[in-house]
Amino acid sequence: MDRSPEAVRGKLQIFQKMEREAQFRAGSPELEYHAALTAGDLAHLQPLMDRFFQDPNVVFEISTDEVEWRVKSPAAFGLSGLWTLEYKRELTSPLRVAAAHGHAACVRDLLRRGANPNASPGARGALHEACLGGHTACAHLLLQHRADPDLPSAEGLAPLHLCWTTASLGCAQALLEHGASVQQVGGAGQDTPLHVAAQRGLDEHARLYLGRGARVDARNGRGETALSAACGAARRPEDQPRCLRLCALLLQHGAAPDTRDEDERSPLHKACGHAHHVLARLLLQHGADAGALDYGGASPLSRALQTAACAPPATAQRTVQALLNHGSPTVWPDALPKVLRTCAQVPAVIEVLFNSYTQLHVSEAWKEVIPEEVYQMHQPFYQSLFALAHTPRCLQHLCRCTLRKLFGRKCLHLVPLLPLPKPLQNYLLLEPEGVLH
Repeated sequence: MDRSPEAVRGKLQIFQKMEREAQFRAGSPELEYHAALTAGDLAHLQPLMDRFFQDPNVVFEISTDEVEWRVKSPAAFGLSGLWTLEYKRELTSPLRVAAAHGHAACVRDLLRRGANPNASPGARGALHEACLGGHTACAHLLLQHRADPDLPSAEGLAPLHLCWTTASLGCAQALLEHGASVQQVGGAGQDTPLHVAAQRGLDEHARLYLGRGARVDARNGRGETALSAACGAARRPEDQPRCLRLCALLLQHGAAPDTRDEDERSPLHKACGHAHHVLARLLLQHGADAGALDYGGASPLSRALQTAACAPPATAQRTVQALLNHGSPTVWPDALPKVLRTCAQVPAVIEVLFNSYTQLHVSEAWKEVIPEEVYQMHQPFYQSLFALAHTPRCLQHLCRCTLRKLFGRKCLHLVPLLPLPKPLQNYLLLEPEGVLH
């Protein structure tokens, strides 16, 4: 029989492998314990803890082997790279697993057995997990057993920063009742809980924080206020009604409508960049500067025009209209060919913009920047536009421009006070007609 060290080690490895396979087939206590925690099966969990896992603060490891494609360079466009087998592991505890899955009965039993509610063997603690999942009952249990309501995670986030879904409102209320700080900043962005609520469009969370003394104009690491963060987050049309309610709430609590972030962008820049015309009007009504310039020299009108082709036509037109009716400076005439190229598919935007000038020198050469298929699709409008190359604007338009210049940024407020028919008031407020005169 070969008794060399190499042979002994080889046999030992074979024996250990066979033992692991047999343990797996039979169902090891560790696997059963984790499965019972995940499922919230207290009836199965208690005998395992009584027999094998008397320590409720045991730390165990969750690991996964994943094969990932790692591209060497962003410029490679996925054409070169290598396959790597990456071993990932995460340390966790029974209390954290139970809280993450919302199993309040398991959390209660673990705490009764002496589990530490402030232990955080991994990136987050049990209270973080409960808030992240919106499990209010688990959060209450942990806080009642003296969990630290401001315990920072590995990323520097307090549990209140992880209340970022509508389901987590109860968790946020529980945290504040147990002394959580509504002013605490955390994470790479140095956000307050109010910033998180603004970024996620959580108006009820924001109302709760403001009622507890949150500073409405506190700035994060990017120089954003909650209002600025909310306006920047309203990207999808379905998110915009909720964002509008949140911004109205912030403005009611004294949020400054014209604060700038680190790029000198105001909330109005961001609202116009998403073609959120109702929000743009709300900001303008509260005194936002329609002519503000960011570090790149772009105005809110520039932002609206840049994104007009990607936005629903009516929203882009309404945004441009709102800005011009609140005194926004027009585009430099030499830049109009660029505007035509960008907004060719939304002629209503071009019409509103062109009607804000008394007179423009229209060039036949501008036709070259408009795709032929777009020109044909909107032929009546573009024919009326290029007809202006040979004729001055009509007297009615010149009167409109004179009144608008006289009213300035108060156009939207003063025009409805004029004793004029509604169609004529709409004409003064640049309502598009489909052609230029």
